[in-house]
Amino acid sequence: MTTQTEESEVTRHEVERLITAAQDALTDEMIGRLTDAVGAGISLVDQVNRSGLEKAIPALAQLVNNGDLERVVQLARLYSSAQDALTEEMVGRLAETAGNGMLLLDRFSRGGAVHIVEMLEKLERSGALQDIVRILPELAERLDMVNSLLKCVETAALTDAQAPRPSGGIGPMWHMMTDPDNQASLRFLLTLGKQLRHCAVSDAAK
Repeated sequence: MTTQTEESEVTRHEVERLITAAQDALTDEMIGRLTDAVGAGISLVDQVNRSGLEKAIPALAQLVNNGDLERVVQLARLYSSAQDALTEEMVGRLAETAGNGMLLLDRFSRGGAVHIVEMLEKLERSGALQDIVRILPELAERLDMVNSLLKCVETAALTDAQAPRPSGGIGPMWHMMTDPDNQASLRFLLTLGKQLRHCAVSDAAK
């Protein structure tokens, strides 16, 4: 019994010495900082309780567990790096590009482009759009031929307008009919007429 009492006395003296040493080591600045830290902690806990932030803790824990929080952090870093890399000139050019895009979209809407889109949808549903896409390359090639034909007609009209008028009679007519170039041209016109007639009859039969 005496031994236990002596051990208790020793323990009490050691605790008292520890408290005294801690009090001597603490300065007024350290006490003030500890007080501020404790006060800030209590204020933070109070704000968390009032805002209901504790309800977000399970969601945050799930984000941490599946790695989504790390990806969000990496995305934020990427956004921050991009923001730091953007100069004022680049921001101005991006803003100008966005403005031009909005202006183009507005003009596109006001110009009745919606009707064009509706027409394209109807062509798509009917299958005509695929036919147009299929024949469009061939049509582009044929346009060169049409352009050449129109140039030939224009040249022929100018040449005929500048040529002297024939005097008439059987002689000039006979000379014109016996000219090999005139005969080749007449044969070409006859062949073209036959082909046009054949195509017209075929289309009418359809």
